[in-house]
This record gives sequence, C-alpha cells and structure tokens, in this order.
Amino acid sequence: MNITPVHTAVFKEREDLAAFIVRHIPSVPEETVLTVSSKLVGLWKGLTAAYKSREQKEELIVRESDAALKTPLAWLTIKNGMVMTNAGIDESNADGKLILLPADCYACAAELRARLQTAWGVRGLGIIITDSMILPLRAGIIGAAVAYAGFKGVKDLRGRPDIFGRKLGVTLVDAADALAAACALTMGEADERRPLCLVRDAPVEFADAADPDEIKYPPQDDLYAPLLKAVKLIK
Repeated sequence: MNITPVHTAVFKEREDLAAFIVRHIPSVPEETVLTVSSKLVGLWKGLTAAYKSREQKEELIVRESDAALKTPLAWLTIKNGMVMTNAGIDESNADGKLILLPADCYACAAELRARLQTAWGVRGLGIIITDSMILPLRAGIIGAAVAYAGFKGVKDLRGRPDIFGRKLGVTLVDAADALAAACALTMGEADERRPLCLVRDAPVEFADAADPDEIKYPPQDDLYAPLLKAVKLIK
C-alpha cells in the first residue's frame, strides 16, 4: 500500500472542491482511494459560523449532536451513529470561524466521487472524508472516516480460519477508519497544509455504492455500551 499526502493552497469557503482537488492532483490511476479533510467539505458546503464565544460554540455542539456529554477536555458527542468530539465542529485552521460537518457526509462523499470520476476518467475510485477522533484511554488523536464512497468500508472475516484452522467468530475489520488513520498521520494537524491524501494498492473491495449502515455497530452490542449507559447524556 502506498500513501501520499498532497500539499495544497489554502482552500476558501464555497470554493469548488472537485476543481480544487484536480488542480492539485491532475490524474490518478484506477482503484485509488482519496482521503479529504472534513474541514474542506464543510467549507465547500459553506457550513461555517463566526466564532463569538465558548458559550456560542457549546450551543452549536449540543444542537448538532444526537447526544452530548460535557467533559473537562471537550464535548463527547454522538452524531450520525459515530462517537466524536464536539460533533465534528472545529475552529483550528479555520481563520476565526467554526466549521461544521454536513448533515449527510455520505452524500457529499458520493457527490465528490462522481465529479472526480468524470474529471479523472476512472471508475475504481474511493473517497474518505476524514476527521480527528480520540480513543478511550489513549493519548493523542487519530484520523477516522466520517463518511466514504466507492468501496466497502468493512471486511467481514467471520468464518475465515486463523493460522491454526480455528474459525473466526466475530472479527470484522474496519477498513475505512484504518485507511483514514493511516492517511491522517501523514496529513498532519497543524500548519502542514496537506488536507488530501492518495492511497494506492489499498486492500479494499471497490464498489459503486457504499452502505453507511455497514460500519454502524448496534449500540446494544457495542463494547463501550456499558460506559455510555453509565453517564447521563444531554438529549
């Protein structure tokens, strides 16, 4: 697998994202995966608000969340079936603005994929919209996929044998988040200006449509469900 971050100019609000990408990446081979920072997608769709105060930001976080819990570090939120901080609302690299996530990131990923397929003349193309997330009891942030298009995001290994012939009973591989994390490590979080990343030879199955439900795990079966139930979430 080959991972290549792409240095770009500063993306402006409501700029044409597909045209911006093609300007920096004139062509790609078949079966390429492109990761795109969620900040670019929010700016593309004009989903910003001028930062006025911490209280205003917190009101936006609660409004944009399906459930929210205030912690000393940030807001722990659930949005569109995914645990994230601050409902994906960010003020870093935002020039005094708050950048919000679109209501339907999967639709944005599909729209962007269709336009880039036409511009690049390729059929096998995957798109991942990335954002930062924090793992329980781990220092630092990693990248995660808030949405994707063009490939299957989960690999089902149930029934496959391990090296000793024992069949796997519950193993699912989260390919979408794994790729997002790998790319985010090279894209950076500060002033690197690498909001795009190309992945070649990714071990994924390309597909015309992505199923957003495949990556959403049933809350009642989730490993962290007891912790989520033990705290009182707003909403």
